[in-house]
Amino acid sequence: MFLDFYNLREQPFGVTPDPRYLYLSATHREALYYGIEAGRGFMALIAKPGMGKTTLLFQLLERLGASARTIFLFQTQCDLREFFRYLLADLGIDARALDLVEMHEQLNQVLIREARANRRLVLVIDEAQNLDNTVLESVRLLSDFETPSAKLMQIVLAGQPQLAEKLARPDLAQLRQRVSILARLEPLSAEEIDGYIDHRLQVAGHQGGALFKPEARALIAARSEGIPRNINNLCFNALSIGYALKKKTIDRSVIQEVVADLELDPLRPEGPAGSDPAPDPDPEPEPEPKAKPVRAASGGWVLRAAAIALLIALAGVIAMTLSFRKQLSALDDAPAKAGEAAPAAPSAVASSQTITVVVGPNDTLEQISQRNLGRFDSALVEEILKLNPGFRDPNRIVVGQRIRLPRGSRPDPANRGNQASSEAGATLRSFP
Repeated sequence: MFLDFYNLREQPFGVTPDPRYLYLSATHREALYYGIEAGRGFMALIAKPGMGKTTLLFQLLERLGASARTIFLFQTQCDLREFFRYLLADLGIDARALDLVEMHEQLNQVLIREARANRRLVLVIDEAQNLDNTVLESVRLLSDFETPSAKLMQIVLAGQPQLAEKLARPDLAQLRQRVSILARLEPLSAEEIDGYIDHRLQVAGHQGGALFKPEARALIAARSEGIPRNINNLCFNALSIGYALKKKTIDRSVIQEVVADLELDPLRPEGPAGSDPAPDPDPEPEPEPKAKPVRAASGGWVLRAAAIALLIALAGVIAMTLSFRKQLSALDDAPAKAGEAAPAAPSAVASSQTITVVVGPNDTLEQISQRNLGRFDSALVEEILKLNPGFRDPNRIVVGQRIRLPRGSRPDPANRGNQASSEAGATLRSFP
């Protein structure tokens, strides 16, 4: 593990929302100021995925400490009854046997007790964009719990940009009017990204010189788009690769390899039509090709090899499928496998030139011909052989076999029937 190699006490770029690692950018400070210090009754916090919204919420609850009774809800894909059950359960109340009126009464009693203890009740709802409109309307009504001088409950709705879109809908106008503060977390600037990386390394115990070179930080800023989660992924993988290469500092080449391994370029949003992608900051000349050690930490070549193998396999499957279809077409008239279920009765499928029949139990070619065409002669046998190229031996037909017969044939006159059958029999006997 790279922690000892880089003199770190713990993982600085983890994925859990640890409040200790919260970096207060300008927009984070604004959100905290209006959301906590001003103590407004109803606020909304909007952020794209990966911006550190949940970490900020945990820091908010930690900062409130004993001064408030806090509820943190994240089960937002629920109906109204489930929502209140989750809310009361977080307050230590079993509401499974209660109806909605009784749930409201229980909540009201909690609010009165907290107010008498001079504590606010703070309800934080994460991923609030998933809430049903009926639940959101009930959340609005919760803000009516108040005294003449103060709100008894402070509500924080936190969610992705879809939450702002939902709040702007006409049918939720009353809820939007209650939201006194709508704060947004914006992507970090290049300068803030420098501070973000240094802050997390410092919390993790790093001491000494800069661990990431300036050109590496510039590329991180360009490829992360200022989103903290992307920054964490880039930095974590960079430290893993740096450790494998025994590099004490992370340079631009390491970040380039991380970007390739994470395949970040295809995930970047497309610019306006006809626009060229922005070049990397401070491009460097391509280094001379050199052999790279095989490392488990960098899986780019493994992914590319797997992709090539997959394409080859798919090509083989397609070729096999086409070949199989050709074989099916050629063997359309071949005998069915032994033991295959036979139809209840011979069936015929008509076409413009031929009739296709299915051999039934104890059928012979003569019986099939007489039944469907009213005749059986050597000329008919030859015509049947032409229509069925895969028909190797007309003396051997099996149940389930499909045979094409010429359409529109007429029976021979009665005085020629016996002679024709004899000729046809001679034709059949000519086959080994």
